Amino acid sequence: MKTFFQISAFASLAAFALTSCDPATPVDPNPGDNTNKIITENITVNETWYSDTTYQLGGRITVTAGATLTIQPGTVIKGEAGTGANATALLIARGAKLMAVGTASMPIIFTTVADEISHEQLMTGDFKGPNLDPNVSGLWGGVIILGNGIISASNSAGDVSEVQIEGIPTSDANGLYGGSDNTDNSGHLSYVSIRHGGTNIGAGNEINGLSLGGIGSGTTIENIEIVSNQDDGVEVWGGMINITNLVSWNAGDDAFDTDQAWGGTLDNFVIITPLDHCFELDGPEGSYTASHTIKNGNVQASSDDHTSHDLINTDANTPVSLEHIYITDIKPGQIINRVDAPAVFFTDIVLNVDTVQNFIKGGVTVPGITAGTTPKANTSVFSWTWAAQSGAIK
Repeated sequence: MKTFFQISAFASLAAFALTSCDPATPVDPNPGDNTNKIITENITVNETWYSDTTYQLGGRITVTAGATLTIQPGTVIKGEAGTGANATALLIARGAKLMAVGTASMPIIFTTVADEISHEQLMTGDFKGPNLDPNVSGLWGGVIILGNGIISASNSAGDVSEVQIEGIPTSDANGLYGGSDNTDNSGHLSYVSIRHGGTNIGAGNEINGLSLGGIGSGTTIENIEIVSNQDDGVEVWGGMINITNLVSWNAGDDAFDTDQAWGGTLDNFVIITPLDHCFELDGPEGSYTASHTIKNGNVQASSDDHTSHDLINTDANTPVSLEHIYITDIKPGQIINRVDAPAVFFTDIVLNVDTVQNFIKGGVTVPGITAGTTPKANTSVFSWTWAAQSGAIK
């Protein structure tokens, strides 16, 4: 015979299960006041950031080797204003992990203290910026993740296995990345939106929205949105990380930038109106080389107030396979800068223009580049993004 207390417990568990299994009902794991917590010290032991608290980065905050930072779905993190050595950023050092796993109904938001977005707003299903336009940039730093993956770098003495990441002073050894482990695990990012970053740290030197230095294949990067970063949306240096489902919107420099022989894949993406290149794909800087793949994407190359430079920009020694990419809103002067590099391969690159040759350097015909009107990305997976909710994704 079940007691009254057992029946009550079973009823409570059943009610919780029904609520938790309803995908249309966001579940707040920590309901309560949206308090504010200022973070001023590095994270040296395992720590969790909870969704009922807004975390304010009071400087460059590093998760040091051996520590894991876990961020709950629906958490809002805001960086204070600051430039140069005082630029705010979240830095995940080699040997540390970031577990920032949101959901489509409760994404994790990295933004500026000037942004009025809150956890309570996310609970309503509205992920749009409430007071800042999606072209406001440079108000804080960004997210930097570093690992032990192989990079192609060199100096005057020859190949080197580690270097300092852009945006971090050389006096901070936590800014080193690179090693010998292309299976390295730096954590898991999913349903994360990074907004209004890229503050200057020096002349011509800004922080990217998401910087990935020497990241191994054991790391998971998926369902990522970068909005209005003053420098690149995403930049990858070496390693073997695979990236799935990316939106890069209104980057002040390149939408997607690769360096130092990245060997992974970008699969399913939308790029919208960067101010410099849609893709800047650089070759190896040392003797080590690896080829990366970029596939299944839509690119909007211009709008009424934004016009990109090159559509695809590669070096003579860049090893990359570009596959199933649709580029639209192309204006005169926007080109694919190089089609004669021996390790650059084009497959099913579709330009929404009348004469493809007008948008290829040298005006030549390339079998893998054609005119057409067929999108290539699966945009249904981006419904959670600010870009989709505002109608920027066509």
